[in-house]
Amino acid sequence: MGVKEFKLPDVGEGVAEGELVSWLVEVGDTVTEDQAVAEVETDKALVEVPSPYNGTVKELLAEEGEMVPVGNVIITFEVEGEGDEPTDEERTSAEMEAQESEADERETGDEAIGAAGDGEAVAGESPEKGADGEAETPKGRVFAAPSARRLARELDVDINAVEGSGPGGRVTDADVQTAANGQMESEVGEPESESDSGPREVSTGEKQSAVSRRDGQSAVNGSAGAAASAEAAGRDRTLAAPATRRMAEEEGVDIDDVPTDETRDGEAFVTAEAVTQYAQAQREAREAEMQAESAETEAEATSATNATAEGVAERIPYRGVRRTIGQQMEQSAYTAPHVTHHDTTTVDELVDVRAEYKQLAAERDVKLTYMPFVMKAIVAGLREHPILNSTLDESDPENAEILVRNEYNIGIAVATDAGLMVPVVKNVDKKSILQLSREVNDLASRARERKVTREEMQGGTFTITNFGAIGGEYATPIINYPETAILGLGGIEKRPVVEETEEGDEVVAANTLPLSLSIDHRVVDGADAAAFTNTVMEYLRNPKLLLLE
Repeated sequence: MGVKEFKLPDVGEGVAEGELVSWLVEVGDTVTEDQAVAEVETDKALVEVPSPYNGTVKELLAEEGEMVPVGNVIITFEVEGEGDEPTDEERTSAEMEAQESEADERETGDEAIGAAGDGEAVAGESPEKGADGEAETPKGRVFAAPSARRLARELDVDINAVEGSGPGGRVTDADVQTAANGQMESEVGEPESESDSGPREVSTGEKQSAVSRRDGQSAVNGSAGAAASAEAAGRDRTLAAPATRRMAEEEGVDIDDVPTDETRDGEAFVTAEAVTQYAQAQREAREAEMQAESAETEAEATSATNATAEGVAERIPYRGVRRTIGQQMEQSAYTAPHVTHHDTTTVDELVDVRAEYKQLAAERDVKLTYMPFVMKAIVAGLREHPILNSTLDESDPENAEILVRNEYNIGIAVATDAGLMVPVVKNVDKKSILQLSREVNDLASRARERKVTREEMQGGTFTITNFGAIGGEYATPIINYPETAILGLGGIEKRPVVEETEEGDEVVAANTLPLSLSIDHRVVDGADAAAFTNTVMEYLRNPKLLLLE
C-alpha cells in the first residue's frame, strides 16, 4: 500500500489560492475516485474537490478556514496496489540523508588524510586523491536522520560510534546528545590535545597577525570564552583542515570570523570545535534577538488590541466571499469614476399587469415577480442606448477599448448569508417573462444555498441590484466592474404624486418605483444615463409594450 499526495488544484480560472471551507472526510475514511473530499471557495464560488484515488484518508494537511495556495498538498491517501512509493517529503529526507552520509564518509576520509599527512598536504588536493592511500573506509552505514548527523558534527561526536535506539538501530538526536555528554565526562581532567595533527591547507599572501582584525582594531584574546563568542574575528587569512572548512560552510560561518588563539607558523588556526562553538554562539545570539523582537511585536500587538478591544463584540476574519466582494468593490470604486442618476416612475399599470398574470404563472408553477419586467425594460433601454451595454477593456492600458456588447446578459445581485452573489441570466432578450421568472428564481435560490457555479456568475453585461426588496428608495450602487452601468431598484410603494386633471393639479397616491443608475463616467455620459433611464421608465409605465419585446 502506497501513500499518494493530493495537491489543491486550480478550481477557478487561474486563481492562486482558495479557502478550505470544510472537509467532507476524516482520517481513516474510505473514499472512492471522484468522491468529494473538501469544499473550497474561490472568487465567491463554492467548489467541491473530488478525490483522484480509491483509498483511505491518511492525513488532512489543512485546517478548515485556512487559505491554501494552489499546488499545496492538502490531503494524503493510502492507496492499494501503488507500492510504497515515497512522498516528496520522504524523498527529500532520503536524499538529504544520503547527502549527509556521503559528506560524513568524505569527512572521515579527510580526517584520515590529515592524520597521515602530518602537515604535508597541499591546498587544492582532492579528498579522493588522498583517500587512495591512507583513508579508512567506514565499516558499515549508520542510519541517522540529517538532524542527528548535523548535531553529531556540532558536538564533535563520531556518529559511527553511537549506538542507535531508534527503529532498526537508527541514531536519534537523543542518542547523539547522550554520547556527547559521556564524551565530555570522560574528557574532564584530561590534558588538552590538538584535534588535528597539522594544517593541510595553507593560505598564501602576506602574513598577518593571527588575531588581528581587518580594520586594524586591537587584538582579540584567544580564551575559551572568546571562542564561544558570537563576535566575529574578521581576519584576512586562516588555516584550517578541509573538513573544518567544509563544516564552516555547512554552518554558514566565515572561517575568518571564527575566534581562535591557536596558530600554525604564525597564522591563525581554527579547529572544528571552534567552528562549532562559534556557530552555536551565533545561533543563540540570533535566537535571543528574534525572541526580543517577538516580545516587542507581541507587546505592540497586545497594546493595539487593548486599545481597540473596548466596545468590540466580535472579530470576524476578513476572507472568503467577504474579501472577494471587498476586493471587487475596491477595484471598481477606485478604477471607474462613478456618477449616479436618480429618478422615479409611476408603475400602477405594472402592478395591475403583474397581479393579473400572477395567478396564471402560479398555475404553471412559476412565482411571478417584478424582476422579469424590469429586465425586459432594461434590454429595451440597452437596445436604444447600447453604450450602457459595454465593458472597458484595459488589458492594454495604452490601447484601451470600449467593447459594446451585442448580447444581453443581466446580472442579478442576490444577498446571501455569505455575502453578495451576482448570478447572470444569459440572453434575456430571447426569453419570455415566464422563462425569466423561472430562471431568476432558480439562480437566486441556488445562490442563497451556495450552489451556483462560477460559470453562472460570469459573462454579465449589465447588473441589477434590488435593495428595495429590503427597504429604501435610493442608493449609490457600485458598478460590477468592468461593466459600465448598474441599476438599483428601490421599493415599489404608494407615494404622493401630482397628477394634472381638467380641474387642475391633484395630489394622488400612486405606486412608484425609485431608480438609481450608476455609470462609469469614463465611458457613459450623464445625458446617456438620463436617456436610458427615460426609456426604461417608459416601458415600466406601459408594461404591455414589453410583450412586444
